[in-house]
Amino acid sequence: MATEKVKDPVGSMGFLEAAVKISHTSPDIPTDVQLSMREHFLRRTQRMQRQTTEPTSSTRHNSFKRHLPRQMQVSSLDLGNDYVPDKEETSTSIGRIQPELYQQKTLESEDSSKNGSSKNCGSINFSLKYDYENECLIVNILKAVDLPAKDLCGTSDPYVKIYLLPDRKKFQTRVHRKTLNPTFSESFQFPVPYDELAVRKLHMSVFDFDRFSRHDMIGEVVLENLFETSDLSRETNIWREIQYATSESVDLGEIMFSLCYLPTAGRLTLTVIKCRNLKAMDITGYSDPYVKVSLICDGRRLKKKKTSIKKNTLNPTYNEAIIFDIPPDSMDHVSLHISVMDYDLVGHNEIIGVMRLGCHAEGLGRDHWNEMLAYPRKPIAHWHPLLESKKSEKEWKARTASFDSQGSCPSPRPPASP
Repeated sequence: MATEKVKDPVGSMGFLEAAVKISHTSPDIPTDVQLSMREHFLRRTQRMQRQTTEPTSSTRHNSFKRHLPRQMQVSSLDLGNDYVPDKEETSTSIGRIQPELYQQKTLESEDSSKNGSSKNCGSINFSLKYDYENECLIVNILKAVDLPAKDLCGTSDPYVKIYLLPDRKKFQTRVHRKTLNPTFSESFQFPVPYDELAVRKLHMSVFDFDRFSRHDMIGEVVLENLFETSDLSRETNIWREIQYATSESVDLGEIMFSLCYLPTAGRLTLTVIKCRNLKAMDITGYSDPYVKVSLICDGRRLKKKKTSIKKNTLNPTYNEAIIFDIPPDSMDHVSLHISVMDYDLVGHNEIIGVMRLGCHAEGLGRDHWNEMLAYPRKPIAHWHPLLESKKSEKEWKARTASFDSQGSCPSPRPPASP
């Protein structure tokens, strides 16, 4: 009955007119005001009708609260039967993790890292020609273009270092101030037989000169095959893109030594024979190398010995023996750290390169050590490439992490006399 009364429009209008007209003596309310009040009344009655005829579910709030802590899904909410979604409206999720967004960011970061690793460092123009009469390779450094700016003023002070590997002799161009497109036009001659050109590599490093700090490396160019474009009988003009690099990838050189162990006497003899193609550490293009050998046990240096110093050379010959007394039961716990140093009269001596020997070393250092133990009383000689000091230290710590966790090693002691 109450519903029928609410639905009767005539009764509603009579009720409205009775409500808005207080008495016969009062003036009538204007028509526009009556219309607005009528619309308001009708909206109110419709809302009352919906609440009376279509009661809502009391469990929807509990459902909303249940989804809220985890993820609030708009599509799961009960909006009533009279709710009609728009055609363009789609169900969305608020608070839900969308992996595709993170995947896109990951791809963008990978692209940016690739772009960072392949930075544009410009190009360099040079020419090659072999002089048969003087038996030398002529390298002309002509110019470079589109170099990156290394200084705050937006320019660089570039120069080029040139090597003909594996020889360590180095040439260097003049420094050109405040330019990103320098013109060098300088010629250099490398004495080398024509038959050896097939195994040589031309290495060029481009630097930015800095008067008050370490020079910044712009990039490098390595020409693996000198006969790539011609037989070098006539001048060959070559363009190459400069590859991004933070340090020179030139080899540090090699060292040759022999190992011999006498189990009965507990004596290890390391004979430093010679080095070749060492890195030039002095302004003159040479070094003053000597070899330092340290006996290491459990991260502690027990003994240190070194060879004599060879002046102004990159290919020193020593033939000097270094002896350590190590009992057989301690051979598995010790290692040798070999450093090739450059002697400086003023200042600290610089490390050219290092290498390690021992059961827990890696590569040739471990193989040479095991071969020595397998053939006692026999000198065994090998060439070993030198590594950078920081890189070697990092590799050695990773190798010996498990070994050090087993406990400390006993200090080497002389064997008991028979």
